[in-house]
Amino acid sequence: MTDTIFALATPAGRGAVAIIRISGPDTAQVLERIGAGGVKPRLASVRNIKHDGRLVDQALILRFVGPNSYTGEDSAELHLHGGRAVIEAASLVLIAHGLRPAEAGEFTRRAFQNGRMDLAQAEAVADLIDAETEAQKAQALGQLDGALSQTYAGFRRELLKALSLVEAEIDFPDEEVPDNLARTAGPVLDQLMADLNAALADSDRGRRVREGYRIVLIGETNAGKSSLFNALTAREAAIVTPIAGTTRDVLDADIMIGGYAVTLSDTAGLRDSDDVVEAEGIRRARARAEGADLRLWVRSPSETANDDPAAQFAKADDLQVLNKADLGALAPVEGMQHLTVSTQTGQGLAELHDWIAARLARDLSGADFPAVTRERHRRRLVEALSGVEAGRRALDIAPEMAGDDLRRAADSLSRVTGAIGVEDILGEVFSSFCIGK
Repeated sequence: MTDTIFALATPAGRGAVAIIRISGPDTAQVLERIGAGGVKPRLASVRNIKHDGRLVDQALILRFVGPNSYTGEDSAELHLHGGRAVIEAASLVLIAHGLRPAEAGEFTRRAFQNGRMDLAQAEAVADLIDAETEAQKAQALGQLDGALSQTYAGFRRELLKALSLVEAEIDFPDEEVPDNLARTAGPVLDQLMADLNAALADSDRGRRVREGYRIVLIGETNAGKSSLFNALTAREAAIVTPIAGTTRDVLDADIMIGGYAVTLSDTAGLRDSDDVVEAEGIRRARARAEGADLRLWVRSPSETANDDPAAQFAKADDLQVLNKADLGALAPVEGMQHLTVSTQTGQGLAELHDWIAARLARDLSGADFPAVTRERHRRRLVEALSGVEAGRRALDIAPEMAGDDLRRAADSLSRVTGAIGVEDILGEVFSSFCIGK
């Protein structure tokens, strides 16, 4: 990181203000060369940006001195007028003075490398930029503020406690330590396994908030799925005709319900078909139904539950939507919740929206911050749990083997936040047992 980089920090295109960020060891010198010298740190100052005696723009300059900056190194912001010509001219000036255009995510990567944030917080920056709902924003802000890192720090502390007990017996057998010290790590590991299992059981919640809750409409042909899809999305997103099998592929729409992001999917009607195209659509519908967070089983008075192929995909916690109420009554399947609606008259649509909002709040809200917001976190938790379980089994057989398993678990946890090492383990050993007095 010996070079100095720059990048446009505001969206490209015409705007009132464009901000170019600069970071690196040559920041102060470059500011001096372009006519923006003498700017006091953290005090906005207006300067005329010049190059070869030519005025480029009149800009507001902010300067930050490392390590007290976003990246942890000297940095600055040029607040320019937002025209494309101004942005292009300023960029060419910075290149002429030896600066390099930043790569994607390079500012945040430097912040991580300089200890300004850990890996989980760096991921939160990207999530916050992409946030489209209040729930996504709140989760990203919590992660950026260290909530996820604190969760893993708690796992880490318990793992270090157990590992220090094991390492003490192995590395200092002749010192004054209790007999069978390693085996006293058993209860600690038992509790840690319970905590890791609970975190994994809750792993879908963070993913659903971040990526969107997946709701799939299933049912046989002409049940009114596409009409319901259009009603929930409030636009004519799907083609609706009386012809059976009109929908032949999965149609997705990203919507917001109750403050949560939802990916709503309309699917092909489930039936046996010799049509190659429709058969492929049905295959995709089945796959999407199996991977959904919630299935809305759309039924109409023209069919019975026993004849509907969608019945095999509907779960007890899903919802039956008894559609086309304007055409007649339909008996619900026992053991499942149901609502009666009509997309023609609007009957029950508000109640359906409220039911989905309540379901989202039930599944996605929680008192504790989710320990998993990305698939990467889930994989590391699985690896850590595997190591802890193996270490627990090895305690009564060979403590040195348990140590290897627990170190493997520690390495997996370290990959989430990027911080754990041998010195942490040794520090725990010496502070707890005063070995080597």
